[in-house]
Amino acid sequence: MVVIGGGVMGSALAYWLTRLEPSVRVTVVERDPAYEFASSALSAASIRQQFSTAVNVRISQASIAFLRDAADELACDDEKPDIMLREHGYLYLAGVDGAADMRRAHAVQKASQAEVTLLNRADLASRFGWLHTADLALGSLGLRGEGWFDGYALLMAFARKARRQGARYVTADVCAMAIDGKRVTGVALSDGSRIRCDHVVNAAGPWARRVAAMAEVELPVFARRRTVYLVSCPTAMTPFPLMIDPTGFWIRPDGAKFIAGLAPSDDLDDQPLQPDYDAFESRLWPALAHRIPAFEEARLERAWAGYFEMNTFDQNAILGAHESLENLLFMNGFSGHGMQQAPVVGRAIAELILHGRFVTFDLSELSFARVAQNRPLYEANVIG
Repeated sequence: MVVIGGGVMGSALAYWLTRLEPSVRVTVVERDPAYEFASSALSAASIRQQFSTAVNVRISQASIAFLRDAADELACDDEKPDIMLREHGYLYLAGVDGAADMRRAHAVQKASQAEVTLLNRADLASRFGWLHTADLALGSLGLRGEGWFDGYALLMAFARKARRQGARYVTADVCAMAIDGKRVTGVALSDGSRIRCDHVVNAAGPWARRVAAMAEVELPVFARRRTVYLVSCPTAMTPFPLMIDPTGFWIRPDGAKFIAGLAPSDDLDDQPLQPDYDAFESRLWPALAHRIPAFEEARLERAWAGYFEMNTFDQNAILGAHESLENLLFMNGFSGHGMQQAPVVGRAIAELILHGRFVTFDLSELSFARVAQNRPLYEANVIG
């Protein structure tokens, strides 16, 4: 098995492959072993159940269960990783124009037994005294199974455990694939070496489209830059869940400070990973100060940028094989919610390889076939 990409998705897959079938030979090819540019390392690393599609709610419910037990699941000898999971909830806010969409998404979440509740304006003002509510109509609050964690620690734990179970990590770039009929027979690496294989998995994140093109597969996944801002504020505010404003910005606590972000006004492909400081001054800070008056005294400490692997087809993951190549599998296009879905998707793709079908989690709704057949499964609750 060759896994292209050793970020959280590829490393979760390597972990599950070697756990479920210790005899398999897994090679993970990662060109950035320090993860300097990896989305996994630059992610805000949050988890929620407040999606608009039921399959994403179910994935999140299974993922939070794994994350709660990650210290034991991913322990190596006596070394147990601490991913610093904090279940402090998500708070979605809506004005009058967004209330109907919020109620529709809430119905999907409740049908999947998600622990979420709707709050009217008075409820919001009562629970969150620091919040400006005059222009709000509704809020949706996750009561359990939502929050944030240390994404880099999770990535390192998956990779370390995968290696311990026999996975091999190679520092290189995949530059070509050898194809015979409907099968990939091997990959060529930038160091001049070649690896023969029975299966290849595209776990290349924002660079997945380039990898797919090596097999002449068109993948609607694009690298979209997102800036994360670290902000300090002298006013103590509690409780403070991860909040998503009707204007589109998000914010959550990060220790004694906060991290926040918003989608760029010009969402172009493959922009350099340089923080957009102008957007903080012109767009984010005014919106923050409006919604949370204490943030009039906020101070920008620093910022960094990472990529969303945005699926422009329907903003949902693209999983499994393409019809033209039976042994080339995809786990791409998560559009910002890949970090939280990695524990479940990693197992699902491992089972698809080992058994030829989804076993523990039926994720067939997210198969590549829907793209080929033009059957989008839209996810409305994409943040940033």
